[in-house]
Amino acid sequence: MTRTDPLPSAAAPAPRPDPVGGRYAGLDGLRAIAVALVVAYHLFPAWWLPQGFIGVDVFFVISGFLITSLLLREAGVSAAEGRGPRISLVEFWRRRARRLLPALITLIVVCGLWAWSVGGDVLVGFGRQVLGALTFTFNWMSISAGSGYFESGTPELFRNLWSLAVEEQFYVLWPLLFPLLLLIPSRLIRAGVAAVAAAGSALWMAVLVSGATAGGAAADVTRAYFGTDSHGFGILLGVALAFTVGRALHEPTAWMVRPNVRRGVTAVGVLAVAAIVAVATVPPAPDTATFPGALLAACLLTVAAITAGAWPGSVLGRTLDVAPLRWVGVRSYGIYLWHWPVLVLLMAGTAIAPGDEPPLAVGLWALAITLVAATVSYRFIETPVRRHGFRASLAALRARLSGAPAGRFVALGAVTAFVLAAGATTSAIAIAPQATSGAAAVQAGQQALDEASASPSPTPTAIEVSPPLAVQTGDEPVPGPRPTTVPGDQVSAIGDSVMLASAPGLMERLPGIQIDASVSRSMNAGVGIAEAQAAAGQLRPYVVVALGTNGPISAEALARLEQAIGPDRHLVLVNAFAPRDWIAGVNAELAAFDAAQPDVVVADWAGTAAAHQDLLAGDRIHPGATGGRLFAETVAAAVQGVEDARAQAAFDRSVRVSALASRLVDGDG
Repeated sequence: MTRTDPLPSAAAPAPRPDPVGGRYAGLDGLRAIAVALVVAYHLFPAWWLPQGFIGVDVFFVISGFLITSLLLREAGVSAAEGRGPRISLVEFWRRRARRLLPALITLIVVCGLWAWSVGGDVLVGFGRQVLGALTFTFNWMSISAGSGYFESGTPELFRNLWSLAVEEQFYVLWPLLFPLLLLIPSRLIRAGVAAVAAAGSALWMAVLVSGATAGGAAADVTRAYFGTDSHGFGILLGVALAFTVGRALHEPTAWMVRPNVRRGVTAVGVLAVAAIVAVATVPPAPDTATFPGALLAACLLTVAAITAGAWPGSVLGRTLDVAPLRWVGVRSYGIYLWHWPVLVLLMAGTAIAPGDEPPLAVGLWALAITLVAATVSYRFIETPVRRHGFRASLAALRARLSGAPAGRFVALGAVTAFVLAAGATTSAIAIAPQATSGAAAVQAGQQALDEASASPSPTPTAIEVSPPLAVQTGDEPVPGPRPTTVPGDQVSAIGDSVMLASAPGLMERLPGIQIDASVSRSMNAGVGIAEAQAAAGQLRPYVVVALGTNGPISAEALARLEQAIGPDRHLVLVNAFAPRDWIAGVNAELAAFDAAQPDVVVADWAGTAAAHQDLLAGDRIHPGATGGRLFAETVAAAVQGVEDARAQAAFDRSVRVSALASRLVDGDG
């Protein structure tokens, strides 16, 4: 998982409590910490923040708190004017559009131009991603398309926009539901309703992750993580906080400003902020301990941090409002938007596989570009539109186009650049491939297998083993061993998607080979297949097993595999090559098993692929057509090596027998 997440709250930033503007101290600093966690998680995964994606949940809580506080203020002003607690939906949504759309559209067209120039796998699903981004439905489109947030094999350019979609869906629905909660006279009961809804959302995430659905479906972390229903608890906790203390933070009572109370609240807030960072250092697990466990913990800690930072007279709020943190916090929306697409495009442009860890230099370049892009966007695009609106901003642009030459030149350049970028983005959508190069290689392999299975299978032929040439008693020279070429109809192959992509090459190099390969297959699954084929009498004399790309393997699984193969067959294990953390362990386990078992041979696909990475797909895992033939040659050489070793051993035995016979003849003489 992947890697990307929500966006900084779209509400206007501010350093300290202000009853008129509704601003709260410390929130910009919290935004800065949250975006730093997410950026470090993506750009520098080797650092000690393996769970930095919890920064998204910090943003969710801030969003729920600020938006609800804004609605409460508007309803309060309306009630004070004698119009009842009303809110203007049109004005609310207009403010959200001003805040979100300018930076988002800029991101799409600029990255669309960049992606168009890079091409290849980075364009897969580009049209769907752009549509999901512009309609704020990216999370549900990704779920329906089967995208995996925590899977790094597909370089989705705008994957981080799933969280923006969650927030915008909240912005659309919450103002419609808000007046209903205002019918409840007690603010504590309102907060309780929001808290219960948050608990229900967290429980639903746990149900999805544990696989305990009504249909007994398997665990689905991405569905749980992307779903507005299952990942809405952070926003709802922010809503509950606004109902509980929002007004009190603006109109504090006497006990709230007591020195001892302020010191105690500040201490709690400091511990909460430190704990958020500490949670980010804990390695995640694809179970309920993380989803929703760690996420919910981050949300609750954020509730405490917001309360302590905005508390009247709190030292924490002033500390979090220091200039560097405020600078980052104010621009956190843009930083969050840009960092992931920039990283994906840099890696694609430098031919780094999506599953690889970004090198430090790439991470630093991505960070630098992100900060520059976010700063330019904030200064020249986001701020003018947020302050003056779309119409006034367009009017100002028209005025520049017809104004002084210098201003006209700048405005014309900006318009021209935008039009060109938008055109390139449209072109990128039109030329986007349907599948990644890796997926295309796998599909080609599956098609070749399907076509082969539709043809009559040749009857396997028994290998005629030629006897070794060795002198028995005469003086003729010893010519040497006579190995037999192993035909494909003597080979059974069991593998994963790497073997599936290589199927055309295997069938070309070893005609008649029996291939059983499938996507995402593990060694444990392969052992079960070998046992079933052995029991059915379907295994051939030479058994090739190419598994390990999809997860670690154990000595126990290899022992079971050898037992299933039996003593009368030869086992060839193919090691793995992929940008995955467990590959080194897989290959070490295979090498150790090979050293301990004289009847086992390892085909060195890892070494071959490392020397010919240009023959692999963009994911640096699956071989293309030429790479598949190279895979087949590696396997065929290992299989033939088994036969060569058998012939050599038979020859050596014959030589020893001949020598013994000669000595006996000489002794008798």
